[in-house]
Amino acid sequence: MTTRRHFLKTGAAAAATGIVFCGCGLQHGANAQQPARQKLPVMIGGKRVKTIDVHAHCQFREAGELFNAGAAASQLVDGRSRSDVAAAAFVEIDKRLAAMDSQAVDMEVLSINPFWYGSERDLAGQIVKLQNEKLVELCAAKPDRFTAFASLTLQAPDLAVQELETAVRKQGLKGAAIGGTVNGEAFSDPKFHPVWAKAEELDVPLFIHPTGIPELAKKLAGNGWLSNTIGYPLETTIALSHLIFEGTFDRFPKLKVIAAHGGGYLPSYADRSDHACLASPKSCNPNIHLKKTPTEYLKQIYFDSLVFTPEAMRHLVAQVGASQVVLGSDTPYPFQLQPVDHIFASESLSDDHKADILGRTAARLLNFTA
Repeated sequence: MTTRRHFLKTGAAAAATGIVFCGCGLQHGANAQQPARQKLPVMIGGKRVKTIDVHAHCQFREAGELFNAGAAASQLVDGRSRSDVAAAAFVEIDKRLAAMDSQAVDMEVLSINPFWYGSERDLAGQIVKLQNEKLVELCAAKPDRFTAFASLTLQAPDLAVQELETAVRKQGLKGAAIGGTVNGEAFSDPKFHPVWAKAEELDVPLFIHPTGIPELAKKLAGNGWLSNTIGYPLETTIALSHLIFEGTFDRFPKLKVIAAHGGGYLPSYADRSDHACLASPKSCNPNIHLKKTPTEYLKQIYFDSLVFTPEAMRHLVAQVGASQVVLGSDTPYPFQLQPVDHIFASESLSDDHKADILGRTAARLLNFTA
């Protein structure tokens, strides 16, 4: 059986060959029907499109050392040792650029999944400061290929506001990456309102990427890596649903949120949200009066394209609109080795829709021209 450790170590080779074997017995690549491979430069209707991947991970060794190497090695992230998670995401620029070229990706928006939310304020602040400085340094090395979302000490919202201000106004970072909750507290909690207000003021997006639901660890144990396969999309679904139902999006109507993994399960069964309070009024807060039906809020959320197939892409676009979808790959983790191809293979999308998803929408979100 292929272990997760082996899976990460062989990811680069798998990406090169287009073949990945999973311990579940599934195979992708060699014998599977694949859409046509795209190459750089990407052309649509005879015009060049700059492809921008908003879902690309990285890690810095110095941050892990600062966190405490002994603790980092023993702690688990989604059932994996933190050292395993980090090892796959250390950026070697030449190798990363080669992988991007093979994926037909012009630019990556780098982000770091938060592992510091449980740390005390000062230590977390040091980690975030170091990471943001390292992100700036990395992006400066190849400004045409990399930009980044800042890290935030979100467990200390007042500090996070300062960090976001510095990251955007002084360091040139393009927003921030956040988890799915902060130590179990939903983003709709009023304590986080100052952070959302600052993101609105700065006109930058917040990229929501789940990190795991500890309460479900036992239920999701076993074959199939269910803590990620099911748990990650569920965590994003819960995060977005709280932002909708608690009125956070009403309070911050210009807040730009990008949801990883196609927004989890919410776009797949969104219409149920419109009926929940009708079916069980006692389960809904009479003091919260939403300005729109729950499904309408999907039109102000952005979703990455990491949904794997043209049919899944068709459904996502039908539910949220092509204007709300942006390219995402999950690099360096080999979930979708050719993240551009299923968009090209989506016959339901017009050329304009494809160009928007591949880069034009992200360019507008990040406030630069693709």
